[in-house]
Amino acid sequence: MKKLRLILGDQLNHNHSWYRDDDADTWYFIAEMRQETDYARHHIQKVVAFFEAMAEFAAWLKARGKNVIHYTLDHPDNTQKLGTNIAALVAKHEFACFQYQLPDEYRLDQQLQQLADDLSITTEACDSEHFLTERNTLSEFFEGKKSLLMESFYRHMRKQHDILLTSAGEPEGGQWNFDQSNRKKWNGKPEIPHERGFRKNVAKTVSRLEKGDVATIGTIDPKQFSWPTSREDALAVLRHFCSELLPHFGDYQDAMHDREVYLFHSRLSFALNSKLLHPQEVIDKAIEHWRAHKSEIDISQIEGFVRQILGWREYMRGIYWKSMPGYRRCNRLQNQKALPDFYWSGDTDMHCLHHAIRNSLDNAYAHHIQRLMVTGNFALLAQVHPDEVDAWYLGIYIDAIEWVEMPNTRGMSQFADGGLVATKPYVSSGSYIHKMSNYCDSCRYNVKERTSDDACPFNSLYWHFIEEKRELLAHNPRMSMMFHQLDKMSDSDRKALRKRARAIIQDPDKF
Repeated sequence: MKKLRLILGDQLNHNHSWYRDDDADTWYFIAEMRQETDYARHHIQKVVAFFEAMAEFAAWLKARGKNVIHYTLDHPDNTQKLGTNIAALVAKHEFACFQYQLPDEYRLDQQLQQLADDLSITTEACDSEHFLTERNTLSEFFEGKKSLLMESFYRHMRKQHDILLTSAGEPEGGQWNFDQSNRKKWNGKPEIPHERGFRKNVAKTVSRLEKGDVATIGTIDPKQFSWPTSREDALAVLRHFCSELLPHFGDYQDAMHDREVYLFHSRLSFALNSKLLHPQEVIDKAIEHWRAHKSEIDISQIEGFVRQILGWREYMRGIYWKSMPGYRRCNRLQNQKALPDFYWSGDTDMHCLHHAIRNSLDNAYAHHIQRLMVTGNFALLAQVHPDEVDAWYLGIYIDAIEWVEMPNTRGMSQFADGGLVATKPYVSSGSYIHKMSNYCDSCRYNVKERTSDDACPFNSLYWHFIEEKRELLAHNPRMSMMFHQLDKMSDSDRKALRKRARAIIQDPDKF
């Protein structure tokens, strides 16, 4: 039976069981499409990374004798839409069966279900064979429970997959979570190894985007592209992380510095989210290296890394599939403001925001604390509508695919789901940013002042948020200390904080 198999841009799994099939009547379809470049305004490095990875994957399949149909953006038969491309191929080549791997975005899941209904041939869906959980694993785990605490899920995953456990089934190192050890500020030592880059020339792909007038954000050097877009490159980045970065990853995973782009972070998220790497192999390789170098690498380093992949990554995917499609409309804190213009340029005197945004625009990258406690923190304090925050995060980061971006943004960052993911809003004054970075050292604003013209904007915004959202957060026990501190302030102090915060919220681009 002549089959057509669809491979999406984030389904580049070299070890999928599909590719053990040597059936000469099986064809694989990979396509660059305006449908995917245009549903959000993406960073140019993100689009280039996916297109380059798709081309390399198509070449890998062809080298193994597979029948491959690869549409570039300018291919004459490319209709730029998934449904019409598939329908045209089915008619042209008289395929009798259409097969696809379950997509990880709700919109594509719905589109492919509709396409399957519309086609007059047999259609079959299979798993992408990537995640360590099924779509409904998290829902089943938390069924009947009052809260969806990530820590509970993480411990369950450690036990289920026998990861970092003693022979007695207890956590190695005597505790499940070493997060308290993962909060050091980096002050220049230890030295950070140079990132594992590749300096690829991607000028042809960039030219294709320009000729097609694809609207993108951010910058790119077409002759110096350094993200991994093949399995070989992804494995090289993994090896580099284990040997060079893992020894200090946990200590400084929350640190920020204005002279460093990546610090000790792995830069594996694109390779994972495009499925060039499997999470199990990443975890196994890191643990293997740690075990071979236990005398040099504290357990807090490896546990912090495992928690991000085995815990947060699988947890966020579960939250997404449990909560969609309603999750995309969550706005429990009733925020309505527009995203400041400086999110698209970095043109602000607030040094932390300037650096985090410029880093994002220049590299399609910022690590989780820059996203959560700088750009996300300000957006929440400035009462920006979560739709606008969602669109920005989805577009600007190379690893942003909706299943992982949306619960991190709406849930963890913006508290728009009312506490489904986070146990409290992740907001702070400038003191947290000062504690974890050197940003405040060269900022025109004074992190220790709250209401003067030179005061750090985060300070008044923070207390204004506590006061403004008090009714909506009154039943959250983790907010009681902040409410108590607010109540101890004098009326004049609270009035001055409100005045300063409202001026910032009214026109944040002045600051």
